[in-house]
Amino acid sequence: MLDAGRHPNIEMLAYSTVEKVARRNGGFRATVLRKARYVTEDLCNACGDCSAKCPTKVPDAFNMGLGERKAIYLYFDQGIPSVMTIDEENCRYFATGKCRVCEKMCKKGAVDFEQKDRRITIDAGAIILATGLSVMDPTPMTQYGYGTIPNVITGLEYERLINATGPTGGHLLRPSDGTLAHRLAYVQCAGSRDMNYCDYCSSVCCMCSIKDAMLGREHDPDSTSYIFHTDLRNVGKWFQRYQIRGEEEYGIQFVRGRIAEVQNGPSDSPVVWYEDTRTRKVESLEVDMVVLAMAAMPSTDAKPLARTLGVDVDKYGFVVTDDATPSSTNVDGIYACGFCKGPCDIPESVAQASAAASRASARVLGEE
Repeated sequence: MLDAGRHPNIEMLAYSTVEKVARRNGGFRATVLRKARYVTEDLCNACGDCSAKCPTKVPDAFNMGLGERKAIYLYFDQGIPSVMTIDEENCRYFATGKCRVCEKMCKKGAVDFEQKDRRITIDAGAIILATGLSVMDPTPMTQYGYGTIPNVITGLEYERLINATGPTGGHLLRPSDGTLAHRLAYVQCAGSRDMNYCDYCSSVCCMCSIKDAMLGREHDPDSTSYIFHTDLRNVGKWFQRYQIRGEEEYGIQFVRGRIAEVQNGPSDSPVVWYEDTRTRKVESLEVDMVVLAMAAMPSTDAKPLARTLGVDVDKYGFVVTDDATPSSTNVDGIYACGFCKGPCDIPESVAQASAAASRASARVLGEE
């Protein structure tokens, strides 16, 4: 991200939305809405003085609502560009006309409450779609107790808890009482490979859960992890070796059998009910925390953007690409890569991105 942010030929338009794209001279003209940050990007150095004194606290979306942020905030520490943003919906000044503490604290004079949304146009020879993914909302899957059992969380929530920059400083603390979680159950295919929700494999979940279980043991040598699965689909280079390493070196226990129900046990400790398909017995297991590997889906912004661009999507919302040239969409000059065109992991996303960049470059240079 730093390399991209510093590159003289790359202009990053963060906090912006593509509103309209039209054909122009064999290429495209895009209308982009630059949303008002109420902070001047060229002046802000993200020192944090403004945020430190801001009196308003709201749930932090980047930390999955597990922590809080201020009304003037940095979306996340490593973000590019590293610029503060004022949340207009929760800012006291916009609500009451009083406060402006952040403006007084900013030594650079970067806070600008008069800033307005603005639209710019960009002429482009090619467009690459890389809109990523969203994660399925687990609340409809009531058998897992998400939202009603406090110590049932999603994989993304786990990622924020275990991260050193997260709301708990990297300590895997239970939401119910703040105590350290020692016994964890990871539920695979929560919504994936399910005719009621997403009948496809989300591709990345098995490896993510193995990695998360390894991280849990590294943070807490006393932790024990159970991964419940129908079957493990570790199909990348050395992925099977990674699974074996998790079992042998980190003590991960792989249980073949999908969980039927999670109940709330004593002291808010979830009780997992499942059928072990190897022994053909119904068993129960009390753990400190349950982590749901939710189905991965196209980004929530992917369908509206596809309509704007005239790009075809399938029944799930994934961008349809050509079988012969997998980075090409139905619109000449628009290419796609990564999870927006179907479930894939990081190495595959990188390879697809290189292919899309190559096709786009060839088109712009007239070499396609």
